[in-house]
Amino acid sequence: MDSSVSPTHGEQEMSVWNGHYACTCYHPLFVFNQFGDLERCALRPGNVHSADGWKEVLDPVVARYRGKVSRIYFRADAGFANPEVYEFLEAEQIKYAIRLPKNPILQGRIGYLLKRPVGRPSNDVRRFHANFTYQAGSWTKPRRVIAKVEWHPGELVPRVGFIVTNLSRPAERVVAFYNKRGTCEQWIKEGKGAIKWTRLSCCSFAANAVRLQLHALAYNLANFMRTLALPEAIKHWSLTSLREKLVKIGAKIVSHGRYIIFQMAEVAVPKELFQEILRLIAELRQRPPPAPA
Repeated sequence: MDSSVSPTHGEQEMSVWNGHYACTCYHPLFVFNQFGDLERCALRPGNVHSADGWKEVLDPVVARYRGKVSRIYFRADAGFANPEVYEFLEAEQIKYAIRLPKNPILQGRIGYLLKRPVGRPSNDVRRFHANFTYQAGSWTKPRRVIAKVEWHPGELVPRVGFIVTNLSRPAERVVAFYNKRGTCEQWIKEGKGAIKWTRLSCCSFAANAVRLQLHALAYNLANFMRTLALPEAIKHWSLTSLREKLVKIGAKIVSHGRYIIFQMAEVAVPKELFQEILRLIAELRQRPPPAPA
């Protein structure tokens, strides 16, 4: 789960100045799965908090998978670090890793890691982890916190981060699991670049909310094609490459009495690759049920 910014450039309803993004904007909220599919999104006014309305967005996603999968995992940044989120996830038996804003108490718990390592400074990043139990004043119970301290070459002060989690994995694996949250930002950038879902120029808020949902549908259709109907050689393509080389491409149609030929520029997609894509798409069609005996 992550929030983003959709700048506005007119008199759109409920578009408000956001000091963090330094623009007049909307502040939409997104939930992705591990394959990059957009599970749910919601348009919000520009001045709301990053976690505003999180339950209305997340609850239907959890309900969709309840009883269908053995375990659900959740990642989010420090904007979603509040006890209501923790309690909801724990009640649903969801494993989570959420960035926790640092404070003097947390810093004090890892004071021994904040002293510069003894010896000649290393040319490589020196990384340390700590694991302890912590209870903030607004929490109803103590929770596990993971600390990561990184000493980078040429820097006098270490980089420190905290993660609150209910995972039982070793600290290094919890951090590795949380770090994959960065792919969510990449998918949001793809939605902005390839699908243009930040172009919300209608006057009314409701109309722009509908436009965002239509953009979300277009994004998922493109991502489904990327994950289900692209050969291994081009699985790494971005949605922008997919759009420019497969969708928005010109062709010359040559019609004969018995067949029709599409002449396309091979500089975009070779003939063999295009045939393989069409074959994979054809295999996605649902097979008809067997005829009764």
